Amino acid sequence: MRFDELGLDEAVLQGLDAMNFQETTPVQEKTIPVILEGKDIIGCAQTGTGKTAAYILPVLNRMVTEPQSDEYIKAIIMAPTRELAQQIDMQFEGFSYFVPVSTLAIYGGGDGSVWDQQKQGLQMGVDVIIATPGRLITHLEMYDIDLSHVRYFILDEADRMLDMGFSDDIMRIVKKLPAERQTIMFSATMPPKIQQLAKTILNDPTEVKIAVSKPNEAITQAAYICTEMQKMGLIKEMFGKPVKSKSIIFSSSKQKVKELAYTLKRMKFNVAAMHSDLEQAEREKVMLDFKNNKITVLVATDIVARGIDIEDIGMVLNYDVPHDPEDYIHRIGRTARANAEGLAITFVSEKEQGKFHRIEQFLEKEIYKIPLPPSLGEAPVYNPKAFNGGRKPNYKSKRNGNGGKKRFFRPKKQE
Repeated sequence: MRFDELGLDEAVLQGLDAMNFQETTPVQEKTIPVILEGKDIIGCAQTGTGKTAAYILPVLNRMVTEPQSDEYIKAIIMAPTRELAQQIDMQFEGFSYFVPVSTLAIYGGGDGSVWDQQKQGLQMGVDVIIATPGRLITHLEMYDIDLSHVRYFILDEADRMLDMGFSDDIMRIVKKLPAERQTIMFSATMPPKIQQLAKTILNDPTEVKIAVSKPNEAITQAAYICTEMQKMGLIKEMFGKPVKSKSIIFSSSKQKVKELAYTLKRMKFNVAAMHSDLEQAEREKVMLDFKNNKITVLVATDIVARGIDIEDIGMVLNYDVPHDPEDYIHRIGRTARANAEGLAITFVSEKEQGKFHRIEQFLEKEIYKIPLPPSLGEAPVYNPKAFNGGRKPNYKSKRNGNGGKKRFFRPKKQE
């Protein structure tokens, strides 16, 4: 479906045209008409499906076409991280370029001038607030902020906010909002705690589910079965020649992120590390440099697994296996965005085989195992049950002459 078939206001369509948005994604096609009708909605959609535009556009359209009061806050969008709040703010500014609607991002970090700017916007009545729960609560506790005229309350990545412990903060904010409002919730997953939150704050919501927790089909998934010691050798093999597109390397450990970034810098790559030890200003500079191609390889913890909205990331590499399938989905969802194709590769050590097998079961598919380069030696056999509890399997590997592929056999017991 085309955006100009949705009955959007001409000024909103102008913004879409300027940003080269023409065709809706499935989540946009299903949710925008519902939100335009003023109904509450809970949408379950994976990362990279266009859900940000799915709620910005209809809310913006309603603000344009329906009578609004100038001096009050009219919409609040909640996001789990500063990075996501900033990206939502940027998208809102783009869509509203031809519309007299003001936005303000509220998040932690920055100096006193940032705080003062946020305070002034809240007190003067900016049209749309995009905020992380903790920072908004801090402002509400310190100043008299009028939220009684808020007509639209949106929660983006609600599951992530609850995982980060923001449930109480969200409910404290809800209590300051008028009962007569439109509430919109988007979540990548739908665990019981999200269902309970929806029952508490939404009024007879329409439910929309789009490819729940499944990776984009445009992502080619593969894995190397290796030892922990072989992982750095694989990095050197894979990045031994220039990388054609932007890449993200994910690790769950800050120390590994720092080591990998150091190794790649010595290999003359334009690389930067992203982890929680960085100050907010440092994080923002890294993300800007990555977006502007000054950095081609970003090594990161899961702090950027959600929310980063850069379209030309060609490969995601999991240096270690994520703790659960949901983290895997969000990591690899950084590639193959905006109708592009992408590659996701995971390094799987012996102790991680059980976790990786659970991911395969969750996806209901076997992920292709790339043969290990001969220079790195023999690879462990992929046999998750045998590696249970860290025990080595009773398997051996043998290389045949068929293009370097391996066949595995169980040795006979000694008589």
